[in-house]
Amino acid sequence: MSELPDKQAKRLKALIEEAETSLGAAKELLISLVGEDPIMTKAVTDENIGKIIEGVFDGQNMAGGDGKMYPVPANYASKSKLVQGDILKLSIAEDGSFLYKQIGPIPRKQVVGTLTQKEGHYIVTVGKKEYRVLLASVTYFKAKPGDQVSINIPEDKDVDVEWAALEAAL
Repeated sequence: MSELPDKQAKRLKALIEEAETSLGAAKELLISLVGEDPIMTKAVTDENIGKIIEGVFDGQNMAGGDGKMYPVPANYASKSKLVQGDILKLSIAEDGSFLYKQIGPIPRKQVVGTLTQKEGHYIVTVGKKEYRVLLASVTYFKAKPGDQVSINIPEDKDVDVEWAALEAAL
């Protein structure tokens, strides 16, 4: 009899995690369609900027010049088509809100590959190389595994990157 509550608790936890994932994807899609929601994000104005940090986009986060990692909203990274290696400026307001701005895009090129899904991550395969892409981008373009997609990657062949920016579903 004690197994039943355990199974129910595990199932309930799984349902909650699934709902949170779906809600996050829905919010990202909504923001990508209509722009930032002033209720969901507070604007950073010149009067309330507390700190400015520059750093490098790693595909999901910004590695700040201060040695810390800062999460970059997936909807911003997706909409701005940020490429791993781009230079960002982060303004942190006194109330703790973040505002990112791309200040140094690296030279990039477009390539075409096939979208797949592995272990819950979206991957674009170009030849023998695999690149991860953001869920927000896949959702925005309504792409599905097996689709041909165009991605942006660094132009420099000597730079080994894990992430790419989804440009379009073909």
